[in-house]
Amino acid sequence: MGPGYRQLLVLSSRAVDQLILIVSFDLAAGAMLLGSGFYSLPLLFEVRFKASNLLLFVLLMVAWHAICAAFGLYRSRRLATFRAELLEVVEATTLGSLVALAVAWRIVAEFHALRFFVSFWLLSSALTALARLTMGYVLQRFRLRGRNLRNLLIVGTNARALRFVELLERKRTLGYQIKGFVDEDWRGIDAFHRTGRPLVARLGDFGRYLREHVVDEVVIALPVSSHYGQFHQILSACEEQGVLVHMLPDFFDVKHARLRLEVVEDQPVISLRTGAMEGWPVLVKQALDITLAFVLLVSLAPLLAVVAVLIKLTSPGPVLFVQDRVGLHKRPFRFLKFRTMVHGAEQQQQALAALNEASGPVFKIRKDPRITSIGWLLRRTSIDELLQLINVLFGDMSLVGPRPLPLRDYEAFDADWHRRRFSVRPGMTCLWQVGGRSSIPFDRWMQLDMQYIDEWSLWLDLKILASTVPAVLTGKGAS
Repeated sequence: MGPGYRQLLVLSSRAVDQLILIVSFDLAAGAMLLGSGFYSLPLLFEVRFKASNLLLFVLLMVAWHAICAAFGLYRSRRLATFRAELLEVVEATTLGSLVALAVAWRIVAEFHALRFFVSFWLLSSALTALARLTMGYVLQRFRLRGRNLRNLLIVGTNARALRFVELLERKRTLGYQIKGFVDEDWRGIDAFHRTGRPLVARLGDFGRYLREHVVDEVVIALPVSSHYGQFHQILSACEEQGVLVHMLPDFFDVKHARLRLEVVEDQPVISLRTGAMEGWPVLVKQALDITLAFVLLVSLAPLLAVVAVLIKLTSPGPVLFVQDRVGLHKRPFRFLKFRTMVHGAEQQQQALAALNEASGPVFKIRKDPRITSIGWLLRRTSIDELLQLINVLFGDMSLVGPRPLPLRDYEAFDADWHRRRFSVRPGMTCLWQVGGRSSIPFDRWMQLDMQYIDEWSLWLDLKILASTVPAVLTGKGAS
């Protein structure tokens, strides 16, 4: 598939996006008018799309195209996952929906902003994602038949370069045709020659090879420390000749972090982010936290008031237990819960150190003598933790996340990998709570927190929330 076909593909994609805009706009407008019994397709176009409004809709079409292009929907991204492409689609349609909302406000009668925005956003997002998915499937069929292939040149002959090529050869639907390898003689070159793969040029001849051969993309897999000068020359040659470059540099040999390239004005910045929490799902998580925390606080207000009175009547001292705990990025915050121990219990902890039953830096005693008569029941039912909904409402905590630890416990950490748990917002419940709480050894607790961070998704949060209820009812691991 040559450049002409590529251009035709882009034009087709743009035309489909404009069609999606028209269909989504009409159906979203219809959703508003349907409730009033006014809606019909001919009537909508006859009455509402007058000459005075035609220019507005043309401007919307131009803006829609510009937004789709700005979010990279027309770029060739063979190595991107569908999840990454879907995120770009949602980001583009969200911004485009705001523009469409402003236009609809001027064009459509019986205007209901929320109904139009939700309808338009859902329709445009779903249809655009479906169009990309369909186009991707069609292109994959073409590539499996030897069409729409891109010539790829590999710079480097080390094990990482060979593993990457083997990956591309297994995923034939990506449509890459390996032209060969470029490198100098080095101690592993004999092992490379035994693979039977072609060495088509030396590093010094890289620019000439690009001039004389059809190369669409280049992958650089050289060790950075010993080939810094060659890196600059290769990148300059690719930039001069307009060849797309991918890099597999060895200084990004990390286990959990993900790379992202950002630009500050004209300065490129490579960012390595640890943890799975990023993008629009985080916004949904935060909105869910605030909404549920508010609803639960209002609903449980009578119970909280009764508990406060019982604590005051059964033991001297304040109703609340307030403590500095370690939050997001190790920033301390004021942690709230109902008091379940005698007043001044923290000052007695050192005298009880010999009774500590927990491993690691945490302090736990199953039958702690400092617990009050009502405190035992509050702990058993986890009612003492409900005040942390206030911490969630103020953004210090989340409904789901690693449990916040006291400063004393944090200062006693002896392994840096434990500290990765502070890269996300602490929560009221997590895998540790539903797995057994105090009955779980400290290292296993930390491993569960790492598992949550690495595997996080909105669905995982919902599963943990659903599992927390039976864990609380049975009092599993409570102390």
